[in-house]
Amino acid sequence: MSAVTDTVRVAPTANPVSQSIRDSMVVAKRNLIRMSRIPEMIIYGLIQPIMFVVLFTYVFGGSMQIGDSTSAADYKNFLMAGIFAQTVTFATATASSGAGIADDMHKGLIDRFRSLPMARGAVLTGRTLADSVQTALTLVVLAVVALLVGWRVGSDGSTNAAKVLGAFGLLLLLGYAFTWIGALIGMSVRTPEAATSSGLIWLFPVTFISNAFVDTSHMTPWLRHIAEWNPFSATVQACRVLFANPGQSPSDAWPMQHPVWASLIYSILILVVFRTLAVRKYRSATA
Repeated sequence: MSAVTDTVRVAPTANPVSQSIRDSMVVAKRNLIRMSRIPEMIIYGLIQPIMFVVLFTYVFGGSMQIGDSTSAADYKNFLMAGIFAQTVTFATATASSGAGIADDMHKGLIDRFRSLPMARGAVLTGRTLADSVQTALTLVVLAVVALLVGWRVGSDGSTNAAKVLGAFGLLLLLGYAFTWIGALIGMSVRTPEAATSSGLIWLFPVTFISNAFVDTSHMTPWLRHIAEWNPFSATVQACRVLFANPGQSPSDAWPMQHPVWASLIYSILILVVFRTLAVRKYRSATA
């Protein structure tokens, strides 16, 4: 008996960080397999952003003023960064993470995970990582559609492949950060339908009170101030700079003057804050 006791005492404990990473990858794989078996989840997730591209491009393209231009071609290039950003936030914060986690809670799956010897935050981290993979695939398809309707990155030599990839990296980082907001909502409501509705309530003002679809210089001063300091606007503006697409009128707001740095700071801050809150909520909700 003493030998067994001594063996247990000296047995090395698993590294918490490596265990958390390993468990998160297992949960992410589980969710990716589930997505692959339900392809309509991906198909329907593509329909809305494609509709936005087509509708905004052809319905509003000739009537929107960007700076001093009302050119439909300029508006196409101006619009796409906003559509990309809207897509990653809507996809990850509502239909995927928020509703998915609420569904897992409703079905009791979270309690089953809780009975296993795994890191507490791995369930949420794995889910959000899987959703980010789906979002990346959606972005690829959406970029192809954008090219088909006439979107082009700068042809004046002011951009390159590294900057374009950097812009998509900022989009994925923003989407991943917003995923944790969706995860927190999913842990706080009782049904997937409530998670989706709750997500749309705050996402619509965030995405539309921004520079995503219009030049903020045409807004009233107080609304323009809100739009220019909106974290969503920072990422949109950063993408336009990196894509070398037409941007909004010059602004004195710091996020609009330094959009790449502002996008990174905003996204990392949102990620840290809401991941902490979501994991804490997970522990208390399943206790």
